[in-house]
Amino acid sequence: MKSRLYWLGALASLGIVSAALAVPPTPGLTDAGFRASVATLSSDAFEGRKPGQAGEVKTLNWIESEFKHLGLKPARADGYRQPVMLVEIKADPSAQLEINGANGKLTLAYADDAVVWTRRVRETAGLSQSPLVFVGHGIHAPEYGWDDYAGIDMHGKTAVILVNDPGYRDPALFRGKNMTYYGRWTYKYEEAMRQGAEGALIIHQTGPAAYGWDVVRNSNTGPLLEPDAADGHAARAAVEGWISNDSARKLFQLAGRDLDAMEKAATTPGFKPVPLQLSASVALRNTVRRTQSANVVGVLTGARHPDEYVLYMAHWDHFGNSKDSGGTGDTIYNGAVDNATGVAGILEIAKAFKAGKRPDRSIVFVAVTAEESGLLGSAYYGQNPVIPLAKTAAAINIDAMFPLGRTHDIEVVGYGSSELEDDLKAAAATQSRVIRPDAEPEKGHYFRSDHFNLAKHGVPSLYTETGIDSVTHPAGFGQAFKDDYTANRYHKPSDEYSKDWDVSGIVEDLQLLYAVGSKVANERHWPEWYAKSEFRAIRNTSRAAEH
Repeated sequence: MKSRLYWLGALASLGIVSAALAVPPTPGLTDAGFRASVATLSSDAFEGRKPGQAGEVKTLNWIESEFKHLGLKPARADGYRQPVMLVEIKADPSAQLEINGANGKLTLAYADDAVVWTRRVRETAGLSQSPLVFVGHGIHAPEYGWDDYAGIDMHGKTAVILVNDPGYRDPALFRGKNMTYYGRWTYKYEEAMRQGAEGALIIHQTGPAAYGWDVVRNSNTGPLLEPDAADGHAARAAVEGWISNDSARKLFQLAGRDLDAMEKAATTPGFKPVPLQLSASVALRNTVRRTQSANVVGVLTGARHPDEYVLYMAHWDHFGNSKDSGGTGDTIYNGAVDNATGVAGILEIAKAFKAGKRPDRSIVFVAVTAEESGLLGSAYYGQNPVIPLAKTAAAINIDAMFPLGRTHDIEVVGYGSSELEDDLKAAAATQSRVIRPDAEPEKGHYFRSDHFNLAKHGVPSLYTETGIDSVTHPAGFGQAFKDDYTANRYHKPSDEYSKDWDVSGIVEDLQLLYAVGSKVANERHWPEWYAKSEFRAIRNTSRAAEH
């Protein structure tokens, strides 16, 4: 009872009290401060914040100066920045993917019909008459009794793969509409490599991918970033890529097959891979440049247990300026929602902690690099933590907050994961709000943001998104707002800040995330994963090693 009274009292002191129409302010956390940070980071002056471009220097300098201004201490002995070594690989856009078969040839143009690359740090790579094999969803999952590679040797061959997992197409399979990690495109490339494939091509379909072809094209053309490695990434498949749905249909027609029928077959338990009697050829010529980026890490030292931590994180990067790639018109990918809002969010939360009584546990703020290139900065942090992960009580990630106004709800991505959701639910109740599961679990958002690289190391991690049940707009407004953003601004130059944004709901969400972190920071309890979480055993092992 004492801990509960403390929790309620703490919430009241934060100014987060029950109110149907208005929520009192949290000291230090303001609408104006949030807006100013978003406007600055997403301005053209920061050139889209791409690692390796001029905007990176401005971004890192600005974040570091904000950390200093807030009185956060550098997390490293040599300063705020954790170096992250990257390599930039830029493919010649003249590359064409050629498909050959007994009935003819199909040439797929770079960017329009297919996007192909190599993650090997080499100036040349390619495929030469590599046999194509349709491997369904490209999944090897013994716990589900599923093996799309059963009975075939993939060495020297190229896998043609469906996006998402079987549950998307048949709710009776896997976790139904709740995408598993097996549905993520990153897993599919990893598994193809483990199977010995020379190439891996994913078929793009807007529904199961959760975004259109323009997102695939914009995200994978121009310079690509990878972690630098001395071995040249020889373990990766020689060629990876996506092919458009229309191109895939033509490819299957050339093979005398129907894509819809093959998709249906691939969603049937016991599916076996199908050689397509086609081959793929492509020659990639790359410009390789090594570069160094950085995560920025600052700490507010705890008053009683400074060697225990609560971590807030957000990625600072976006897609930069495309003028060097032949871009026309507006070439700056400003990334206002994605993710100037996240960086602005952790800064406002830092201000709130500074304005109140110093928490018992230390608070860590991490602005990570290269999220848009495959969660690279957070992956590096997870493998080389500045703060021991076993001493990190919880992680709270902020990625893309939507300015759609106040909502009755807040969305928990990966709902049903950890006790942090209980804390969030209690805090939301003080705002007369509710938490709800991810409205689109089939899109696999839980595996698409930086918290995942801490979760898989055992750290209980909370990731929320803006709710959809609007306080002031008709039913359906919130989802329509998000859908419009995905269709018209996500990973496009049009993701820009406007003074017309309604950030009242964002401010309330930040108050909740502050309250959750404050509770964890001022108690002795260590948040736990729920019993059925795949990360619980990892956490138990890491914590046991500390004792």
